[in-house]
Amino acid sequence: MDIVTTQADGVLTLRLNRPAKKNALTRAMYTDLTGALTAASGDDAVRAAVILGEGDDFCAGNDILDFAQGLAEMQSETIDSAPVFQFLKALTYFSKPLIAGVQGQAVGVGVTLLLHCDMVVAGDNARLRLPFLQLGLVPEAGSTLLLPQRIGHARAFEWLSQGQPVTAAQAHDWGLANRVVAPDAVEATAMDLARSLLRLSPAAVQQTKGFLRDPDALWQVIQAEGQVFRQLLTSPEAMKAFQAFLNKS
Repeated sequence: MDIVTTQADGVLTLRLNRPAKKNALTRAMYTDLTGALTAASGDDAVRAAVILGEGDDFCAGNDILDFAQGLAEMQSETIDSAPVFQFLKALTYFSKPLIAGVQGQAVGVGVTLLLHCDMVVAGDNARLRLPFLQLGLVPEAGSTLLLPQRIGHARAFEWLSQGQPVTAAQAHDWGLANRVVAPDAVEATAMDLARSLLRLSPAAVQQTKGFLRDPDALWQVIQAEGQVFRQLLTSPEAMKAFQAFLNKS
């Protein structure tokens, strides 16, 4: 299974399980993640959720081959019916604490999903990349709103336009990560943070998260980004970038 879900003692764990592909996400994986988050939202037994990546890397973004093969179908889908946007909506409206443990490479949506998490643990080998502009695309997942809120406009624009990876130490300094630990301690640290929340009132925790976020406004930005993203998918720059990747595969 490419998404492995486990639930124990109030914590739901969502594990990206394609280590040979650096946990790159397929449309089927988005559907599985959406189902897990939606079910957890309505399950009082789930008090917190943790997203992890199996192997040396957290997530290399979208699986480009799967992405290219589904391009025609994607163009005919609405924002509400596309698997990736169903996942982003579930992420946006997930009312319970969400924690991520990141090691190695995190690329594209492997970074932007972290902006939706309430706490992030980074291995000291983590490298975060946002290559959207280099692919002829705009960022997604509401990152044009969330990223400058978190790190400021100047840092956000430089990161997006220059395409350089951000280290774990930088991520911590910029407020993108709560902890930086050894790679083999990422999962345990993320789980410890999740379990620490179980000592608190679940209603108080969820209400506090609700006051800290505005999911309706965020979803509007995600939809607007999505419309432009889909338009740019067939631009000459994007098609050239995708073809170059596929030729290397």
